Amino acid sequence: MVPEILAQEDMIYMEAPELVISEWINGDPGTLEDMRGKVIVIDFFQMSSLGCRAFLIPLMNHWEKRYKDRDDIIFLSIHTVFSDQQSQAPALLKEYVRQQGITRPVGVDTCNPNECIPITMRRYKTGGTPCIAIIDKKGSIRFKQLGNFDVDVAEKLLDRLLMN
Repeated sequence: MVPEILAQEDMIYMEAPELVISEWINGDPGTLEDMRGKVIVIDFFQMSSLGCRAFLIPLMNHWEKRYKDRDDIIFLSIHTVFSDQQSQAPALLKEYVRQQGITRPVGVDTCNPNECIPITMRRYKTGGTPCIAIIDKKGSIRFKQLGNFDVDVAEKLLDRLLMN
């Protein structure tokens, strides 16, 4: 099975929308345009999500270790809160990031006043958390998946994108 089949077809090969972040933890990586020429792996998570804690955050930490010697791949986490916003405030997020050992840049997705779905979450049509998006070196989304997925398939895609 090719990785693109697992992703939501309406996003594949679409230029990745710019991230709208109110605050960065662990450093500001710049814009997606600044990162062009690198593969970008973005995980969309919430502190309160069991799937994020059990699957996505450990996977991202694993991938960071696996690809640590490469300078053509970037890992980003986007805290995209669409429920229980008070208990997931940025101050609590900073402590959570520290406790989880997350060293990659973590962006706080921006909400418009009176809207409960954050801007970047809407742009990427994540549908919830955990969600992952893989962007190729030209800036196109090549994989996007909500929930668990076949990690081997995604790693093969990453390896293929890194060869180009």
